[in-house]
Amino acid sequence: MTTHQQKKLGFDDLKAFRDRFRLPLSDEDVEQVKFYKPAGNSPEMQYLHARRAALGGYLPRRRRVASKGLTVPSLQTWGQFALEAGGRDMSTTMALVRMLTALLKDAEFGSRVVPIVADEARTFGMANMFRQVGIYSPLGQLYEPEDLGSMLYYREDTKGQILEEGISEAGAVSSWIAAATSYSVHDLPMLPFYIYYSMFGFQRIGDLIWAAADQRARGFLIGATSGKTTLGGEGLQHQDGSSHLAASTISNCRAYDPAFAYEVAAIVDEGMCEMVERQHDVFYYVTVMNENYAQPSAPQDDPQALRKGILKGIYPLPSNSNEAACVQLLGSGAILGEVIAAQQMLRDEWGIEAAVWSVTSFTELQRDGMAAERLARLGEAAPLPFATAALGASTGPVIAATDYVRAVPELIRAYVPRRYVTLGTDGFGRSDTRQALREFFEVDRASIVIAALKALADDGEIDAGVVGRARQHYGKAGSTGVASWER
Repeated sequence: MTTHQQKKLGFDDLKAFRDRFRLPLSDEDVEQVKFYKPAGNSPEMQYLHARRAALGGYLPRRRRVASKGLTVPSLQTWGQFALEAGGRDMSTTMALVRMLTALLKDAEFGSRVVPIVADEARTFGMANMFRQVGIYSPLGQLYEPEDLGSMLYYREDTKGQILEEGISEAGAVSSWIAAATSYSVHDLPMLPFYIYYSMFGFQRIGDLIWAAADQRARGFLIGATSGKTTLGGEGLQHQDGSSHLAASTISNCRAYDPAFAYEVAAIVDEGMCEMVERQHDVFYYVTVMNENYAQPSAPQDDPQALRKGILKGIYPLPSNSNEAACVQLLGSGAILGEVIAAQQMLRDEWGIEAAVWSVTSFTELQRDGMAAERLARLGEAAPLPFATAALGASTGPVIAATDYVRAVPELIRAYVPRRYVTLGTDGFGRSDTRQALREFFEVDRASIVIAALKALADDGEIDAGVVGRARQHYGKAGSTGVASWER
């Protein structure tokens, strides 16, 4: 295509351009490629100067921090239900939306919260926000919504607070970037929450998320219906096994995969404090699931240690058998429930005590470990990596299972002090039930039990024949010889 290769205009082309737009330039001016500048008092220049004044100046600029931060509401005012869940069935997506709804009601802080969706507000249980704060439209409601007769109808308003961008993740994350950088560009701190199918984030609009990081965005990206097995029946399109791997490559992105509502509350609370009170140039990526299960209350033995473990990335779940455990089971997000079930199966069916650890962030654990390595390399006093210190006092092999590709739990291999076995969901998605998907990807409770028994046998702690009996018992004795990513 010849036009694509043309790098500059010739003299005749420039004259044609001058004549077409009636520019007061002589042939000599055109030949020297001089610019035309209207007189300072001309209507054109007056208009341009007025627009620049309204936009805050002649050059875009970025403040390092806002002139004043925001005060984050007390966690008890918006997240107490999560801290004291008491075994109520709830998905972490619904817990997050409930927290967001409460934050929007705060008299001082609520107006700075910006909920953003690309299309799926009802899927994420956000319909009650339509009535509470409305969907922003500069022209108001110009049509009669189909669900007008319902209490939670699709309500647009010139004073609406939700940004609903239609089926356009690029548009939605661009709105998120605008709100997430408002503290710097407009000296107006805002706190955007963009909620979307996690598969439609880093994989679909990863370049825009990278651009947001470069602009020092501050806000929450919420990857809903996350993982490869949490969304039953949806197949390849929606199942996400890689977003946490992508998030780990962005240094100012704090990535978390919580399993319990109280973990979500602690992470959101810390994120808000870090971004709008301490004004650090970071943003948070939090994955949540749509699977309902019993949500425990936050353990009360040592609240400070619990919060530290959640934010650092790992902590042990309460258990009477932790001191006697001869194998350590690590789980995160959607698969932590399978890990807890595997702990019970090991005890009841094989007489083996196991301890369970909730890993809220393999990424944060890896960064902590790398920071410790760097200090030691430079000859400075370096603490033990948090993962090493946490697991160091325990005994036995360490088994990690997640709803993401194995490369995610592999991030901390260097900091696990003993034999380390990882299970993940490598391969393409497929449509089936949650349990069938977990069995297919071999991250179900039986597969975790077998992995633990095999590791114990490899360490010489149990007879190797136990592993064969377990395979027979759970119907996993045969193999197609084909890895999940090849099927």
